[in-house]
Amino acid sequence: MDQSIKDSSAQRQRRGGVISARNLDLVFETADTPVHALSSIDLDIFKGEFVSFIGPSGCGKTTLLRVIADLEQPTGGTISVNGMTPDQARQARAYGYVFQAAALYPWRTIEKNIALPLEIMGFNKAERKARIESNLELVGLSGFGGKFPWQLSGGMQQRASIARALSFDPDLLLMDEPFGALDEIVRDHLNEELLKLWAKTKKTVVFVTHSIPEAVFLSTRIVVMSPRPRRIHEVIDCDLGPNRPLEIRDTPEFLEIAHRVREGLRAGHGYD
Repeated sequence: MDQSIKDSSAQRQRRGGVISARNLDLVFETADTPVHALSSIDLDIFKGEFVSFIGPSGCGKTTLLRVIADLEQPTGGTISVNGMTPDQARQARAYGYVFQAAALYPWRTIEKNIALPLEIMGFNKAERKARIESNLELVGLSGFGGKFPWQLSGGMQQRASIARALSFDPDLLLMDEPFGALDEIVRDHLNEELLKLWAKTKKTVVFVTHSIPEAVFLSTRIVVMSPRPRRIHEVIDCDLGPNRPLEIRDTPEFLEIAHRVREGLRAGHGYD
């Protein structure tokens, strides 16, 4: 193994584990034959990492994210989130979740959408106001708190969704293809903004995507998943450093990692 990879692995372990899955399975029972949604998943994600799950539709990447979030229940193996079961982590508000669609309530203003989890968790009015303002600033939406979702662009709505997920300051951010429906220019901009936000907050991020360039641009590690069976095919280190302008996508280092991801997807699909 390359020494730099050994070193980065040791550094990750020193930071401490956030997610640990061992021999994780999930089988959906159907009227005819069982559907194996996840098979023999072994994975560790460490504090401060940005880890992307990538693979073709139906490979289980969103299902794995939902298991971490306690939205699906595994049928075998074990998984822990911040040293707790996913159920305990959910009840402890250990993570924020950003869906594919912004999922904002149209009858609530942006600031009231961001306030919703704070209201549920019992924060007082002054604390809610302070958190709303700081998170609007964090995602570049200062001055838009009084707007309704339908008055904002799709990209701005997703930024509001991220602000809501961060409002109660969770250590872990789970993101399920949050930019998949946006045009390429907006997506590039939000990728840049997300990297800045990650660097500023030091959160652990788990991110689902179909896009190889997006995965390589954002991630410290990329989990390549295969559809047959639905399991992890390969985990690829993405050691491009913390400062990544969009122009890095034209560098040999970026293109080499993208090639490795593409080859991993092909091999996992059974094309090699």
